[in-house]
Amino acid sequence: MPELPEVEALKDFLADHLVGREVVRVLPVAISVLKTYDPPVTAFEGRKVTAVRRHGKFLDIEADGLHFVTHLARAGWLHWKDTLPDGPPRPGKGPLALRVALETGEGFDLTEAGTQKRLAVYVVRDPAEIPGVARLGPDPLAADFDEARFARLLAGERRQLKGALRDQSLIAGVGNAYSDEILHAARMSPFKLAASLTPEETTRLYEALRSTLTEAVERSHGLAAGRLKAEKKSGLRVHGRTGEPCPVCGDVIREVSFSDSSLQYCPTCQTGGRPLADRRLSRLLK
Repeated sequence: MPELPEVEALKDFLADHLVGREVVRVLPVAISVLKTYDPPVTAFEGRKVTAVRRHGKFLDIEADGLHFVTHLARAGWLHWKDTLPDGPPRPGKGPLALRVALETGEGFDLTEAGTQKRLAVYVVRDPAEIPGVARLGPDPLAADFDEARFARLLAGERRQLKGALRDQSLIAGVGNAYSDEILHAARMSPFKLAASLTPEETTRLYEALRSTLTEAVERSHGLAAGRLKAEKKSGLRVHGRTGEPCPVCGDVIREVSFSDSSLQYCPTCQTGGRPLADRRLSRLLK
């Protein structure tokens, strides 16, 4: 799933390639991708792109006061095309969900792999009309997101750190992969209760949050859209690396599996050397 660093890089890439150019066609291939109908998606046609923004994991393309907003979900992606194929795309069983064409002949495709269709496209007058955007918490890389604000968010949170970091209404943009990376950098168990953090632990987690995301954004900066997935994977130290040695201490990276996801961690760095039980209702290890 694309998270804050990848969506931030896509935003910068699209700003360079879209701003000032006219959208001539928006061609849905999978109708299920459209989550709004008024204004219709065709209302975006004939407008010049004026800005590209990010709201958490949402990508927002503005054209003359109208917003084309997409959430790539777990298996969606954006593919830039210097030259789009001739003729309209044909509906079928392939991953193509929607195509946006520019007056220059360039454009991009939105695709989604797999059978769980969660890729979403909205055309709205104000991004706040989208429930997922309206409920977003603060952006962790915003200038005003200081440690005091972070501490206030965690105060009273009776959830485990892994779940708290992934909650978009608490902090916008962090998903499954970077929550693993942040907790590894902070040397904390994913099952530790957020409200139990000491002031020193809060400082450590805040610094890990900011540094992990900042470094990931810097690695992705300037990359073409097609290279972002590979860059994300290469930069991860624990997530998706079950069975590999921890790059910090050399211990074997372990995994806890859930019904629709999994987390990875290092026992030596994060749980005092104790492996977490690989079942959904694991006891908390602090």
